[in-house]
Formats: sequence, structure tokens, C-alpha cells
Amino acid sequence: MTHADGMLALNAFNPQSGSTTAPATRALIERRRNTFGDGVPLFYRDPVHFVSASGVWLRDQDGLEYLDAYNNVPSVGHCHPRVVEAVSKQVATLNTHTRYLSDVVTSYAERLLGTLPRELSKVLFTSSGTESVDLAMRLARLYTGGSGFIVTRFAYHGHSTAVAEITPAFGLGVPIGINVRLVDAPAGYRQDAPVGIKFAQDVAAAIADMERHGIRFAGLILDTVCSSDGLFVDPPGFLKDAIATVKKAGGVFIADEVQPGFGRTGEGMWGFERHRIVPDIVVMGKPMGNGMPIAATVTRADIMQAFTERSGYFNTFGGNTVCCAAASAVLDVIESEGLINNAKETGASLKLGLEQLKGQHQCIGDVRAIGLYAAVEFVLPDTKTADTDMALHVVNTLRQKRILISTCGPAGNILKIRPPLQFSRQHCDLLVTAIDDVLHMR
Repeated sequence: MTHADGMLALNAFNPQSGSTTAPATRALIERRRNTFGDGVPLFYRDPVHFVSASGVWLRDQDGLEYLDAYNNVPSVGHCHPRVVEAVSKQVATLNTHTRYLSDVVTSYAERLLGTLPRELSKVLFTSSGTESVDLAMRLARLYTGGSGFIVTRFAYHGHSTAVAEITPAFGLGVPIGINVRLVDAPAGYRQDAPVGIKFAQDVAAAIADMERHGIRFAGLILDTVCSSDGLFVDPPGFLKDAIATVKKAGGVFIADEVQPGFGRTGEGMWGFERHRIVPDIVVMGKPMGNGMPIAATVTRADIMQAFTERSGYFNTFGGNTVCCAAASAVLDVIESEGLINNAKETGASLKLGLEQLKGQHQCIGDVRAIGLYAAVEFVLPDTKTADTDMALHVVNTLRQKRILISTCGPAGNILKIRPPLQFSRQHCDLLVTAIDDVLHMR
């Protein structure tokens, strides 16, 4: 693997691998390398060239359809007509920034805040999850007076200079900040202690280590389903003790909802809800606009006040009228199509199918799922030793069968299944049957 064995190396195309890629695709790959360099990886041993999409399907240059079981950014489905219409209408009417009054922008802000706990009453729009996390870190520092942050050991939160310092998933080539401490993800599959108790103990130890080194604690930043670490979701409520520890130490809890948010868990709009906690700050990203560049940071009034007393905020593209029109349409679709309930019911069917595979194939060590987010962990038989080769074999063979998923986790041995929220039980059956076929062929 390249890129210092970090997240970007997982399921990455290797141009030296002798791929069977067609000549036209190889030519496009070379053009891409000539313009971007080698630091922007492609998925799969045999990369795919897509030219159109709709719903849960993508189409390649030959018109062949691929089932999308991976992409969460088009959260309500690729090219959803309602979102397309909203964007087209707004871009033909007005597209400007937030220093002018706009009913489109303000109305969307009110709708968004209405999906969150009452305490979270202030929102700032950005263009990406990275910007939202960066802004959340500024809010936390000004509110607490601290500079120390805690993240999980293979977390991914973004790619700006500040956020990369709290993103260990980038690997050894991107150093962790000196004021950052890493803790194990609450991984019930690989530990004996109750996950909630151990996670709280680890957070307390990290805070104590900061204090010993003269670092004032600012906050815990956590993806509330631990996506990059390998998807750890159970039992509900396991975060409560850790958050109590954070508050007692004077820090804030920043919930990274870029991946679990907007109904993906099937248990409400936000991933933190199932833990019966209210974060101090919530960040969200592009699923809120179905791929349009809009994201947000939401917080309490007192935290926002500590920020605005010392700094104003302006973002040329964050919260522009076109992106807010798209984001408002996303809320319309989630509500009108019952996508949160679909995530719950379809996700239960997906989880059942994957658990049945676990009973038939020794190479599957664990299945973890919540709503339309599932992980299948491959291990060597009769052990818990990560089997990265098996995961890559499954991912790349499914790609040949025109089904798209990828991997996650430090060893890259975990299938990451995260489809658009329009996924149906029939799509689940296609996916589970294909995985079963691949495992029987191995």
C-alpha cells in the first residue's frame, strides 16, 4: 500500500498491478495522473468510468449499470428529480452569498434547526464537512480556552491543515497534532470489557495525559457510528459515560454527523439520538445537499456567543442560495418518501441477510449494522486476525459483478456498505446473494 498505509490506500487502484482495464480507460487514467499526480487514488483494481446515474444505479461509458451500495453523499439517490428541479430553478433565479438577505437560506436554516434538540439553536453554513469540523474546533477552543482534542485511533474528520491533525486515518505520513490524543474506538467485537465503560475510561486517561503535559482539554470529536474505525454502533447509549467524563473535565462533545446524519441510522435524523445525549456542537456534510457543496456547524447559543464576541464569520460559498435550495429539497424527499423508516426496515433486512452469511462462512468474524450502514469484518478462520486479502477479493469481485462497495478499518478487512437511502429490500437481496456467490467461489 502507499500513502503511508493510511485510509487512502484502502481498496486503491495500483497502476503497477497489471489490471485488465480497457485501453480507453487506461488512457483516461494516465491523463488523470498527468493532471492530478499520484496523491489522488482511484477505487478498485480495475477502475470504473461512470458517465451518468439515477437512484441507486450508476452507468459506465458502455451503458452498463452498477448497483451503488457505497455512496452516502447522494443520500436521497443519485440525481433525484426533486433536488435537480430545486437546483435548476434556483440557479436560474439567484445564486449569491449570505451577506445579503435571503428567505431561501433563512428558511432552510430554520428547518434544519427544527430537526435538532432545542439546545442546538445556532447554525453556520460551510461548503464541506472539513470546513465544518475546522469551524467546530475554533468554537470549542474559544468556548473552553483549551486546545486539546481527543479522537478515535483511525478516525477521519477532514483534510485541512487543522483537521488533518485530528485525522489519524491518513496514516504515518500526516502527523497527529501535539495537542491531540487517540483512544480506541468502542469496538465490542475485539474487547472483553463493556464498551461504554472502557471508552469512558480511555477518554478519562487521555484527558489526564493532556493535563500532565500542560494541555488544556477542549473536546472530544467523534463520528457517532465510528465509520472509519470499522462501524461500531452497539449497544445504544454506550457514549453516555464518556460524554459525562468530557463535561466534567470542562470540554465539549463535537458529534461528527457527516456519515450517520440525515436518517441513515433509521432511528431518527441523527446518529447521536440513539445514545440519548445532546452534543455541544454538531457537524454535518455533503449528504445534506445530496452532493451539492453545503455543510454546517450547529451549536448552542452560549458557545456561538463566545465565538462571535471575538470573531465574525463569512463563507462565500457556504450557505449560498442554490445549495440551500438543494438541501431543502433533500429534507422534502426524506419526509415525503419516508426514507428514515426505509433505512430502518430495509437496514434490518440487510443485517439479517449478512448475519445469515456469517453463519455460513467462517471467514466472516462479525457483522455490525445500523439502518442503511453495515460492516462485514473478515478474519482468518477460528481467529480474530484481520483478513485484508479476503475483503479486497470480495470488493473487487463484486465490482466485476457491477456492485459497488469498499472497505474500512485500520487493516482494510471490513466491508463498508453505505448505499443511498432509496435502497430497497430487492437491492439488499442482490447484494447479499452476490457476496454469498463470491465467498463460495473463493
